[in-house]
Amino acid sequence: MTEPLTYKSSGVDKEAGYESVKRMGAFVKKTFTPGVLSDIGGFGGLFQIDKDAYEEPVLVSGTDGVGTKLMIAFAMDRHDTIGQDVVAMCANDVICQGAKPLFFLDYIATGKLLPEKVADIVKGVAEGCIQAGAALIGGETAEMPGLYQDGEYDVAGFCVGMVDKKKIITGQSLQPGDCLIGLPSSGVHSNGFSLVRKLFFEKLGWSLDRPLPDLDQTLGEALLTPTRIYVKPVLACLDKFQIKGISHITGGGFYENIPRMIPEGLTAKIDLTQYKVPPIFQIIQREGQIDTKEMYGTFNMGIGLVLAVAAQDCDPVIHYLQSLNEAPVLLGHIIEGEGEIQLCHPCE
Repeated sequence: MTEPLTYKSSGVDKEAGYESVKRMGAFVKKTFTPGVLSDIGGFGGLFQIDKDAYEEPVLVSGTDGVGTKLMIAFAMDRHDTIGQDVVAMCANDVICQGAKPLFFLDYIATGKLLPEKVADIVKGVAEGCIQAGAALIGGETAEMPGLYQDGEYDVAGFCVGMVDKKKIITGQSLQPGDCLIGLPSSGVHSNGFSLVRKLFFEKLGWSLDRPLPDLDQTLGEALLTPTRIYVKPVLACLDKFQIKGISHITGGGFYENIPRMIPEGLTAKIDLTQYKVPPIFQIIQREGQIDTKEMYGTFNMGIGLVLAVAAQDCDPVIHYLQSLNEAPVLLGHIIEGEGEIQLCHPCE
């Protein structure tokens, strides 16, 4: 006599799902801010807006994933940092319009739900939310046997922020002579990993535990370093200065992302001698014999966020960021022109 068919025998363990929710609860509650009206487990997350804080409130939303960086986490069997990456990819986008992140939702899908692994992922999400000042008010954990290989999962996120309409950052006020200030990245962040994996694992045959003397880390540790979250220093600057444009350096590097904040008729002139490219990118370029333009069109090259300010605000903004223990870099200036940004070393 055959056993009766159940959801569990089909590959979905509801009890594991309940256990996952139980384990992640403590991390989630650490992110709650005064606007949160709901607890975990409801069908929707509730968040109340402080109506006195905004004259004409505008919602700003962003959604993203982590891409093939997940494969590094799988190989290292380390899952407590990847959640910060997914928050960073969303919250850093939202701040580019001048919006303060309010709340975040995550989505985790896997073939077999392991509560301890999900708890590790959500632990990272919660840490990212704390850094971004956003409440983690909901999410979904989906068990889908047959769709993912053993040990694999995907994670994505969705962030909502708010800004007063008159304070939305569009870049439209930029003009020739305005300064571009870069904030350092923590490493590769969450873009370019298809090239990284092809280079290190297919072409070179390096292992993740290979030491990188220039970094005092293994290759795996360097690649899994979580993406920086820039919300707090940027919000602090917005309270004191007019920030004309903000660019989050993600997929497409300098060439794709810096122009996104620049209106027609203008372009950016970047002086590459103004900062030292971090060792991980030097290793990638050297070992892969990769053209400089390809590097700056794929990776953040050590700069994770770029602020555009008026010339007279340049030094005050830099000094203020330094007072926040940031290490800002004067990258270059806005100039007249169309098309690609100009990378020079040094600029004339």
